Amino acid sequence: MTSAFPDRYAVAGNPVEHSQSPFIHAEFARQTGQSLTYGRLLCPLDRFAATVRAFAADASAGTARGCNVTVPFKFEAFALAGRRTPRAQRAEAANTLRFDPQAEGGWLADNTDGVGLVRDIERNAGVTLAGARVLLIGAGGAAAGALGPLLEARPAELVVANRTVGRADALVARHADLADGTALRACAPHEAGEAFDVVINASASSLQGAEVPVGAAVLAPGALALDMMYGPAARGFLAWAEAHGARGRDGLGMLVEQAAEAFFVWRGVRPETAPVLAALRARLAAPQH
Repeated sequence: MTSAFPDRYAVAGNPVEHSQSPFIHAEFARQTGQSLTYGRLLCPLDRFAATVRAFAADASAGTARGCNVTVPFKFEAFALAGRRTPRAQRAEAANTLRFDPQAEGGWLADNTDGVGLVRDIERNAGVTLAGARVLLIGAGGAAAGALGPLLEARPAELVVANRTVGRADALVARHADLADGTALRACAPHEAGEAFDVVINASASSLQGAEVPVGAAVLAPGALALDMMYGPAARGFLAWAEAHGARGRDGLGMLVEQAAEAFFVWRGVRPETAPVLAALRARLAAPQH
């Protein structure tokens, strides 16, 4: 018997009211002719697993097929699933859950953050990562998802800088076999070095309104400086980058690209991202009433 309701998806996090994912996935569904709804799922900090399980089990408005996961639950999302893709396994963090039936092995955890980041840098920003010197700031869930795909793009050097160096060390150790010619190391922010071609802020500093964790010497002239945040949270980092001769970029392109990969994981259809990114930028630039 077929359900009269479209399939349901949501973004799960705390906070979540600011998320642009419902707009992005509605655009993808319209573009591809897929029947689905996509909402926001606010999870209490101590009840992430219970909230997501309740969403998955509630069939009153149609079948829930999956969810995206944002801060601060990417490590918990990884633990929830019975199956993990290789990129989620490597990151030990997940931003995408697909609620496969138990008969098919149960829930699948994936991590589309890194793929989305690399596609945004190379396709949308027009920067080649192969042979570049790359600095990744942070070693939490966002950085964990990004490191593998960044290494697969074959930069000449990739440095992971984090205040708790032990976390950066552990992240680098899990990815050491992917380095394949890339000089890969972990360090404290003040030991990062100088003149990187690409600087990526995956730390919580922007979200917390804190100072940029590294000095301006990390920026090569004309470097790409990308903050995974967007909107007001990213402004401080972008202003810092541009004041020191770098090209600032927010995380909207990464957001759209990782969402497209999640959409493909769920639906088996790959949407076009360029028109959705343009529509999202126009939407956020419009005066708010």
